[in-house]
Amino acid sequence: MLPLKTISEYEAIKMLSDTRRLAILRALMARPATLTHLGKILDVHPAKARYHVKQLESAGLVTLTHTQKVGHYTEKFYQATAAAFTIQVAILPERGTRPSLLVSGSDDLALNLLADLLREDGDGPAMFTLPVGSLDGLIALRQGICQLAGCHLLDLPSGEYNTPYVRHLFPGQAMRVVTLTRRQQGLLVASGNPLELEGVEDLVAPEVRFINRQRGSGTRLWLDAQLKALEIPPQVILGYEQVADTHLGVADAVASGQADAGVAVLAAARARGLDFIPLFDERYDLVFSGDDADSALLAPVFDVITSSSFRTAVGGLAGYETQAAGEEIIL
Repeated sequence: MLPLKTISEYEAIKMLSDTRRLAILRALMARPATLTHLGKILDVHPAKARYHVKQLESAGLVTLTHTQKVGHYTEKFYQATAAAFTIQVAILPERGTRPSLLVSGSDDLALNLLADLLREDGDGPAMFTLPVGSLDGLIALRQGICQLAGCHLLDLPSGEYNTPYVRHLFPGQAMRVVTLTRRQQGLLVASGNPLELEGVEDLVAPEVRFINRQRGSGTRLWLDAQLKALEIPPQVILGYEQVADTHLGVADAVASGQADAGVAVLAAARARGLDFIPLFDERYDLVFSGDDADSALLAPVFDVITSSSFRTAVGGLAGYETQAAGEEIIL
C-alpha cells in the first residue's frame, strides 16, 4: 500500500484518460474484484483487463488484496488503494443519485456486511470500505479523505481500545466512537496444525513461514507488542516482512501453502477450512467527527448497526458478537 497522497492529480488524470481504466477503478473502489469480473465489465477477455489493471497497479491506484482457489484455478482479487480516493478527480463509483460514504481503516468482515446491508437499502448511502490499517484510517479521517474510520487499536498503558489514539490524533476536537462488534483473533494454521504451533512464541521456529499484516494495522501493533514482551526480535521470524492487507488475505496465504501461520479473525479461518489457535478478543469501533453526529449521511449507518438484520448477519460469523453494537463514546 502506498502512503496517502502520493499520486499527483496530473498523473491520475493522465492514467484515467482511458475510459476502460476509469471503469475498472470505479469498480475496484466499490469492492474487490477478479480479472474475470473486470473483463465482463469491459466486455473483453480477462487478459486485456489484466493489462489495464497492471497499469493502474504501477501507478499505485490498484493493489492485489488476496487470492482464492476456484477449482484448478487461483483467482486474484484487486481493490483500489488509498491513493485512488485521495486524488482530486471525479472517480467515485457511479451510483446514480445515491450519496457515497467511505470507511477507511482496519479490514473487518462485519464492516463488509454492514456495507452490503446499506447497499441493499435503496434509501441509504452507498458505503465503500478501504482496508489500509487502523492508524492510516484515522489519519485519513483527520485529512478529510473519509467520513468514518474503522479501528481496533489497543493502548497498553490504559488497556483501552481506540479512544486514547483518537484523543492523540484529534486534540481539542469533538469526536465520536461507536462500537461495531467484538471479535476473536488468533493464529491461522493448516488443518490439523501440522507444525503443532501453540502461540506467538512458536513463530521463531526456523521451519515456520509467517504472513504478517501491514504496518499501522491493529493486528500488527498487537503482535509487535507481544514480541516485545517476549523479547523476540521480529527479524528472527521468517516472513515477518511479508504482509497481507486483509484477514482473508492471511487465510488465503495459509490455505494455499504460501505461509504456515498468520494472525487473523476466527471467521477467516472458518471460511478457508483452517485451524485456529485463539490469542485475544478485541473491540472494533467506527470513529467519526462530532460535527457529523446528526448527519443525514451517517444516520442510516447507525440505524443498520442497531438493527436485527445486522445482528443476525454478523451472528453468522464465527468469533463475532454484537451485544455492544451501537454503543457510543463521546470525546
